[in-house]
Amino acid sequence: MTWFSRLRRLIAVGAAVLLVPIGAGLTTPGAATAAVPGPADLAYYDITSPSTTTGSLAADLTRRGYDVLEGPLTSGVPILASALDAQRLRQRGLTVRYAGPLYQPVATSFVAAADTYYGGYHTAAGHEVHNQAVVTAHPDLAVLRTIGQSWKKTQGTGGHNLQALCITKIATGDCAAGTSGSKPKFTLMAQMHARELATGELAYKWIDYLVGNYGKVAAVTNLMNTTELWVIPIANPDGVDIVSSNSTRPVSQRKNAHTNGCSGTGLGVDLNRNSSYHWDVNQGTKCSETYPGTAAASEPETQGIQSFLSQIYRDTKPSADFSPATTATTGTFLTLHSYAELNIYPYGWTNSLAPNNTDLKTIATAMGRSNGYDVVHGDGGLNYFAPGATDDWIYGTLGVPGYTIEVGPNSSGCSGFFPAYSCMTSFWNLNLPAFMTLATAAARPYPTGS
Repeated sequence: MTWFSRLRRLIAVGAAVLLVPIGAGLTTPGAATAAVPGPADLAYYDITSPSTTTGSLAADLTRRGYDVLEGPLTSGVPILASALDAQRLRQRGLTVRYAGPLYQPVATSFVAAADTYYGGYHTAAGHEVHNQAVVTAHPDLAVLRTIGQSWKKTQGTGGHNLQALCITKIATGDCAAGTSGSKPKFTLMAQMHARELATGELAYKWIDYLVGNYGKVAAVTNLMNTTELWVIPIANPDGVDIVSSNSTRPVSQRKNAHTNGCSGTGLGVDLNRNSSYHWDVNQGTKCSETYPGTAAASEPETQGIQSFLSQIYRDTKPSADFSPATTATTGTFLTLHSYAELNIYPYGWTNSLAPNNTDLKTIATAMGRSNGYDVVHGDGGLNYFAPGATDDWIYGTLGVPGYTIEVGPNSSGCSGFFPAYSCMTSFWNLNLPAFMTLATAAARPYPTGS
């Protein structure tokens, strides 16, 4: 998503297009520390038109293949583009405002530690090493499972197995690939969009926090005694391989690595538009960032994730969109994205309220008290919907409350897709209580049934 602040999200989107300058006290991604980019470097821009509403302009830029970012349109249409593309847009009579660089400075002499890049973020291989180390060190607390394959793996051209860790105080029947276990489940999934670096790192820290504090922190001990805590640290490992291929200037790859005839970061399918729930062929052409694939659940990553989640969660919801899940539902689900300071609850494909809206919103509001992020559903005031997203899929098909946290503030080096690694401390401190809130809610997410 984009770097816009919560203040800007409170400003209504006007019918007329106005260029809104950055106000006092608000900063743009990296503006305090990085220079204006060179002609081919990607950066953030806001685009406005003297004759077209921002909504129409956003749709037009998307059709033309620009990387239109998902966020409010109060300052124009936010895009990620090169300076050359920005100049072409100016030549079309559009107003183009530079809004900050994509990268935070990393010394040219920086040498990444094993399995890390860009100051400390872990590669897909680094996550795999970590997952194995955790289960080796804590066989009584963690089980590692393969839940699917990446696209490249299915093609025999490298790639990865999709991995999920089950963390709990293991008793007979726990962490099975089925719904027979007695403990409710909470699943945290990260880096479905490969370029959203902070999300995978938060999953890494969540794993370490749990296994490192069992028997030491009462809340963690109680949670692990009563709940299966599943973690899918990297949902798009092929994409993360592309991102991490440059250790100081990560590649801005959002989608998976499915060959589709597009060059550069146009390669692939947006896995968060590819689920089998309200899949929408009109989400984007094949080279766009929101390309949903050739069909619902066309991608092996999507197939593996959906199959796994369908195995561990009980289905308590009728198939009709607006039929409620029952009060007997257990379990919760969270997918991490970045960046817009949001706690998002179902539905995301429509502004109509989900049938369990009261209980869904109650949990999201509790999360918001923890991390300070806004609580939204539907288009969230952002003027876009997300049909085919995983959080909607798990609620719409199984009845399990599915949430998205959009991680990242609006200030300087901690905004954008590629925040400085030092920002992880503040991200973690803000969001750990929200993770605990949602995990604890897994025992009884729908107390009112409304």
